[in-house]
Amino acid sequence: MKIINILIIAVIALLSISAGLAKVIQAPQEMEFLQSVGLSKILIIAFGIIQIAGGVLLATKKTRMFGAVLAATAFVVSTVLIFIQGNLAFGMFSILPIALAGVVIYQTAKITRN
Repeated sequence: MKIINILIIAVIALLSISAGLAKVIQAPQEMEFLQSVGLSKILIIAFGIIQIAGGVLLATKKTRMFGAVLAATAFVVSTVLIFIQGNLAFGMFSILPIALAGVVIYQTAKITRN
């Protein structure tokens, strides 16, 4: 079970960091999508920095809970924006990282209570 938890943490961290980097480096597809829902370039970069921070904070046990909450929040925002754009299929797929981040939050809370 411990190996599965480590893999989930790694997947969420990598997804969060890569999604954040796409925003910070202003990938054209990412910029087009987020600007179409009304976000400015500065907000997009700030959102990317938050995603990167969430992914990086997942690396250590001491900051894992905060990182998981940041990552989950960013995934929720992204998923809501995807649904607003009407992309139902990708929106449904985008719920998976939210669920995985929820598992990390649950497992981290369980460990800190013991």
